[in-house]
Amino acid sequence: MKKLAIHGKEDIRWEDAERPEPQEGEVRLSVKYVGICGSDLHYYFHGANGEYSIREPLTPGHELSAVVDFDPSGRLATGTPVTVHPARYGASVPGLEERPHLRPGGDYLGSAAASPHRQGGAAEYLLVGADMVRVLPEGLPLERASLAEPLAVALHAVNLAGDVAGKRVLVTGAGPIGLLTIAAAARGGAELIAASDVREEALGRTAALGASEQILVGRDSVADESYDVVFECSGAPVALSLAVRAARRAGIVVQIGMLPNTDIAVNLAPMLAKELTVRGAFRFSTEIDDAIALLAESDTLDAVVTHVIAASDAVEAFTVARDSARSAKVLLAL
Repeated sequence: MKKLAIHGKEDIRWEDAERPEPQEGEVRLSVKYVGICGSDLHYYFHGANGEYSIREPLTPGHELSAVVDFDPSGRLATGTPVTVHPARYGASVPGLEERPHLRPGGDYLGSAAASPHRQGGAAEYLLVGADMVRVLPEGLPLERASLAEPLAVALHAVNLAGDVAGKRVLVTGAGPIGLLTIAAAARGGAELIAASDVREEALGRTAALGASEQILVGRDSVADESYDVVFECSGAPVALSLAVRAARRAGIVVQIGMLPNTDIAVNLAPMLAKELTVRGAFRFSTEIDDAIALLAESDTLDAVVTHVIAASDAVEAFTVARDSARSAKVLLAL
């Protein structure tokens, strides 16, 4: 079989590998589509994602759709369309019973956090635990189904904010996660959703997902205390400062975008006088099941996928995915 492997900064290879054989409790999947995520871009272009550096060849990819190739238990028939919950959780920890994704000691497909690395889904065949497999509803296209993992991230962030029904919402950063957060907030009944970004091309994609206001950073201003909830999806420190300023008194800021793993200049002074709630959002727990159901409801989310490129052309795919003026979500086709 073939797989992608990142060997270091800007060194990705479409290389041969042994087809894996499933053991008891595992399922072998024939992977069809893999979404390129921000963490994948960091691993490829920088050789590291935050504090996690590549120490051995890493197959990227945790956003995927596939069909069952072989299930030793016989529970899943060959050809069954599926997606995957990419997490394996660590041991139970008191106080985290309802948040298994925060337990230490777990791992995630396509991550260099552990050693050896947890290899990801950008391979023709992939072994996963049977409990990680999610069967897709009939009629859900495999391309759209590959959005289940990032949509689950967005749904989790909206859940952390509480009830957004009737609220004024700002989403900073109109990349794939920002677009999916807009869709999740719209599903939650937000009264108004505004989107901000530094690129007009990215903002142009937001209306289809539910944003009624587009704010071009550097051209348009954002009034202080103008939103009930702000979802910060860009990971830019200046955007977090904006989020704190834009949130109303007693409002909520949810940080979804990955911030730099270093000391950064952020103005949090307004947080005190406004008694803001500022929350971090990390991956998700069970929301992938809600994401799959939402993806099956309509084709609206198809607008998030802008490119499908063969995995063998990974350099082109990663270059396109890095350019937010050209792309939103880029899928690798296997």
